[in-house]
Parts: sequence; structure tokens; C-alpha cells
Amino acid sequence: MPVFIDSLKKSGHLDQIDLTLCQVGSRKLGEQDDWGNQGWDIFAPKLTIYGFDADADACDSANADLEKKEANWNEIHIPLALGNSAGESTLYVTKHPMCSSLYQPNEPYLERLGGMIPELMKLDFTVEIETTTLDFFCQSEEIEKIDFLQTDVQGADLDVLQGCSYLLGKSILAVKSEVLFAPLYEKCPLFADVDSFMRHKGFSLFTLNTAYRPRQCSPIVSHYGGQLLWGDAFYMRDLLGNSPTDLKTPYHLLKLACIADLMDCTDYALELLQYLTLKHGSNPKYNCAKQIVEGLSQFPELVKNGLESLSVIQQIQSYIIT
Repeated sequence: MPVFIDSLKKSGHLDQIDLTLCQVGSRKLGEQDDWGNQGWDIFAPKLTIYGFDADADACDSANADLEKKEANWNEIHIPLALGNSAGESTLYVTKHPMCSSLYQPNEPYLERLGGMIPELMKLDFTVEIETTTLDFFCQSEEIEKIDFLQTDVQGADLDVLQGCSYLLGKSILAVKSEVLFAPLYEKCPLFADVDSFMRHKGFSLFTLNTAYRPRQCSPIVSHYGGQLLWGDAFYMRDLLGNSPTDLKTPYHLLKLACIADLMDCTDYALELLQYLTLKHGSNPKYNCAKQIVEGLSQFPELVKNGLESLSVIQQIQSYIIT
């Protein structure tokens, strides 16, 4: 649950921020896939969302829902398959479309797993499609920046990330990428491949949301729930570290702090807000001392022990405006 962003909104700190999100694999299966229900709408009306999916019907449905909703931000879903190069590729369409991929399902392996996975991921048919890269699309559409990127493309996530190397270096502050820990698709990249690539690009892994499944033949299951198969990896830039980047500006520090807070990385959000205040707090736009106090005041135990005793509060004391 975000801690600081509501206070930053009320104080006007967010008025200076325009945020651009990109969702690759934007099929909406329920409310959990609606970014407007995930807190990002706090940046509206200065919020832009680009969704991409190889399924044109899924994009049409998402765009129709947006018209009905009358959202107060800009959002469009585009029927394009993104990868690491422009050209023709084979799309492997599965029994459930959400499992379709540019990689062929590894059916011999899948049949060993329990639950519905073998049936959902069973190959239905193939179709030849055109692919392009996110870098090329943004260049051709004169989209100058992406701040937050999410990929969920069933094993082809590394391909998408490789296809936006320029944006990863220029503007992207955080990434949420689906990663695989087992060969659910033939010859698909695994977590280690994605992690190596992202670290090389200057991003740090913050957390993993993981999913486990048992073996089909077994009447018993480990306390983990089976084998670790896939998950969502959350990466963010370390703008306080030594890695060279043009993004170490107060504006980007504030933006990254907001993203970190929404991604439940509240300790990193606090570290960024503290640094921002100490280094740039003479400018009211970047003095977040009061918002830090308001955020920490939500924790009864901290209040009981005295906020003034906290090191973070003591360091920003001179910036707290009463």
C-alpha cells in the first residue's frame, strides 16, 4: 500500500510530473489488469498509457472499455507484436489466448504439471505475424520517453526488453517483467537471462512475485506448492548509486520515488524523498519533508515511539515547514 503519494498529490508536488506507462501484453482479463485501478490514475490528467497486444480483438475491447469509462487520462491499446527486431515471426496461439507466445509451448514438460496449465497452454494453431520493436515504434511515433514499462508476453519478455535498449538507457525508470524459472516454452529465455540483461542496463532487482505448481502425478505437495515456474520481477534504477545516467535530476528522483511508492517499495521511496529534500529542498518543488512526516505518521508504532527520534526525521528537520 502506498505511503507517501497521497500526501505528495495533496501538496501539489505531482502537478509537475507527467508520467508515461507502457504495457506490453495488455490483454485485460479483469479489474486487476486495469491500470486505473492500480493507483496510477493519481497522475491524471498528466498520465499517458500505451498498451500493446498481438490480439487485435483484445485491443479493440480495451479501447471500447476506455470510451465507456471516460477516463481522465490518455490511454490507447495498439494491436502490435513487439519483440527484439522488425520482421515476420510465428505466433503460437494456445487454447487459452492469454498463454499465446512467440515461443512454442513445451507440451512434454507441461503435461507433467498439475492443474489447468497443460490444457490452457496446449497449442491450438499458429499464425505468421509482423513484429517490431518498442524503440522503433516510439521513434516513428515521436514518443520521446517511457517512464515505466511492464511486460507480460509469455516467455518473450527478454525479446521485448532487448527491443527497447535505447529507451532503457534514456528514460525508463522502472520495469515490471514476467519471468520464467522453468521451460514452459521451448527455447524461451529464463529469469537468469532477463536478470543479467537488466543488471547490465543499470537496473536493480527489488522483488519477485512468484507462482508455484505441483507435479501432475503426485498426491502430495511440498509446502512451497510445487516447483517455482514463473513470476513478476520488479526492477528499478538506483539513481543514488554510482552508475552514470542523465536521469539523476531532482525531477526524475521525485518521479522514481512516486513509482517506487506505488510498487510497494516504500523504503526506497523514503530514501529517494529524503535525498531529494536534503539535496534540493531549497526549492519548494522538491522539499518533501512534510510529506515524509505525514507518511510515517500513518504507522502507530512509529508515532508511539516518537517520530522525532527517527534519524530520517532528524536529518530533514530544518526543511519541515509548519
